[in-house]
Amino acid sequence: LAVGNSMALAGAGINADTQNPAGGIVRRLADGSPDGVMEETAMTLLPDAMASLTPERFAELRRQALKIYAGYGITTIQDSNLPLEYIEVLRQEAAVEAYPVDMVTYAMANPISDEVLDSIELEKEYSNGFRLGGIKFTLDGSPQGRTAWLTEPYREGPPGAADDYVAYPSYEPSEYLRRIPAIIERGLPALVHVNGDAAIDLMLEGLEAIAQKGPLPDHRSVAIHAQLARPDQLDRMRDLGVLPSFYAVHPFFWGDWHRLSFGDERASFISPLRAALDRGIPLTIHNDSPVVPPNIMRLVSIAVNRETRSGHILGPDQRVSVIEALHAVTLGAAYQYFEEDDKGSIEVGKRADFVVLAQDPRTVDASVIADIDIVETISRGVSVFKKSE
Repeated sequence: LAVGNSMALAGAGINADTQNPAGGIVRRLADGSPDGVMEETAMTLLPDAMASLTPERFAELRRQALKIYAGYGITTIQDSNLPLEYIEVLRQEAAVEAYPVDMVTYAMANPISDEVLDSIELEKEYSNGFRLGGIKFTLDGSPQGRTAWLTEPYREGPPGAADDYVAYPSYEPSEYLRRIPAIIERGLPALVHVNGDAAIDLMLEGLEAIAQKGPLPDHRSVAIHAQLARPDQLDRMRDLGVLPSFYAVHPFFWGDWHRLSFGDERASFISPLRAALDRGIPLTIHNDSPVVPPNIMRLVSIAVNRETRSGHILGPDQRVSVIEALHAVTLGAAYQYFEEDDKGSIEVGKRADFVVLAQDPRTVDASVIADIDIVETISRGVSVFKKSE
């Protein structure tokens, strides 16, 4: 979602006559005039704040962001929502001065032509801490915005929604189904943003169609967020080699909201980590910054506790152990990137990427895991963050 005030709407020429773009909605007041909330692709109707940034300023802000991530103990970050021109700026900046931590970027497939998509090449090796890791599709919206595309209606939808409201795809399904085979065939890792179960069905349908023609390669396609995955979809992910990357902070930040949106049964299965692990599915968990800060210890804590803001335990049967949560942000993440031989654990021959914690999360009470400080972050054997005394 994006929000614009009356001046922003007027400046962009958004009014009662503005049509909804494909894959998005301009939310409206009773008289049909826009209320300022833009859903999904409708966000592109508002002026892009990034358009006013010079390449130099963009690169400067990115280096500041890397320092913030290092302060949270993160040694490899991902940006999967960048236009190709910004990816090139980051590549050129890395050539001038190496990034202190690794950055993997993914090109957004939705807005680019087939010709441009065909020209994108996977970079398996880092160059001064930077590489292009693959392609990103976005198939729907978000459960907190009530735009996740579902197969069953929302219990409570956005303002003015009909009783049978299930949201909608943010990308033309036939285009995804047409484009994904070539991406898999070329060996380009694919991240697919899917929150609702209808969007997950679409992602899996594309891969199942490829699998019917012959065995899938080691593609490690990632279902990004996968919030409302059903049990049968987890089975399909396992069989297809799809890796879910769960947006595991949801129980705390929006768990109470999800109970209103979906009812207790569906809300309790948000981010079904336990169900996925019990099926032997490799997985990761993430914060989706800047939606929430990239606080890894809080992420681990929420995966372990699943406590909402009100104190309700949302789906206690989907909690995981501390070790399982830590694995998801270390070895699990390295595996997702095809980097498990080089990263993810402290072993002879691997990269010296690790953090020093103020306390052992395995031995403290689960209620204080989120409060554990990062004492120092080591990237490639070099200290890139040290907590001030």
